[in-house]
Amino acid sequence: MATTAIAILNYNGKDHLEKFLPSLLKHSTNIPIYIGDNASTDDSIYFLQNQYPEITLITFSENYGYSKGYNKLLAQVEENYIALVNSDIEVTENWLAPLINILDKGKNTAAVQPKIKSYHNKNLFEYAGAAGGYIDTYGYPFCRGRIFNTLEKDIGQYDNLQSIAWASGACFLVRKSAFDSVGGFDDDFFAHMEEIDLCWRFTGKGFSIQFTPKSTVYHVGGGTLAYESPFKTYLNFRNGLYLLIKNLPTSEIKKKIFIRVLLDWLSAFYFLLQGKGKQFIAVFKAHIKVLKNWRYFYAKRPPSTSDKRILEPYSIVWQYFVNRKNKFNQL
Repeated sequence: MATTAIAILNYNGKDHLEKFLPSLLKHSTNIPIYIGDNASTDDSIYFLQNQYPEITLITFSENYGYSKGYNKLLAQVEENYIALVNSDIEVTENWLAPLINILDKGKNTAAVQPKIKSYHNKNLFEYAGAAGGYIDTYGYPFCRGRIFNTLEKDIGQYDNLQSIAWASGACFLVRKSAFDSVGGFDDDFFAHMEEIDLCWRFTGKGFSIQFTPKSTVYHVGGGTLAYESPFKTYLNFRNGLYLLIKNLPTSEIKKKIFIRVLLDWLSAFYFLLQGKGKQFIAVFKAHIKVLKNWRYFYAKRPPSTSDKRILEPYSIVWQYFVNRKNKFNQL
């Protein structure tokens, strides 16, 4: 029998832990929980030590971000399956069993994602994952149930087991042996899109990523970095290009990244028109950083990057802004 654990990475999330740990414990009976603390400066550590001594708490000396933080945490977890759960996730009854069942049945499945819906509006899908992640031909991520900032109402339209391109880092169950076989998350991503990079590498190794509607969780979102944070914008645009440099087939890198950079510039000037000067600057800072680190990330490319199946054959920017298709089932 495979063993399962839950891993939570925390940074100044005491309020979220206080709010959501009770439901997690209630609906995850007899599942060990590991919490890695990224050098929080709030009362997280004191709270956990005094209120939840049964939880294994692992403290880090600095904030390693999502990528390195989870790598360090998961290195100390020995269970076969590990559920990575954000501190701002509310789980529901029987949320874990369907995920475990998928990994039990599919030995070639590396990870599985539940349905992720909005905590603040429980009829809607949530931005970070919805009903499973996809990537367009130029590397822009989107989801079944969420394209850019358009969130769909959940009316059962995506209630089927589905192979997806990536599972949301907000909540997914991963096979530990598969995670270790690809080297885990890329530490240099720090936060944002590291799960997409991980899943792309899973695909390159012949693994599949799945979505199941039989498990539902609710996500607050923006728990560590607010959605309007310029630093979040910087990470998203920087890591989006890192993702392509590392994983695109060699024959496509120059063309697709050139087009992607032009599209990013359009986004930057759109920020400027909206009066979001800090986001505008964040995009250009991201591009400068990528230019400096191009060779470093190119050297990280796995031995084979010829698998194109992870990319959709269309531009989601064109489909959304020009063709006005704002729902996944319209694509």
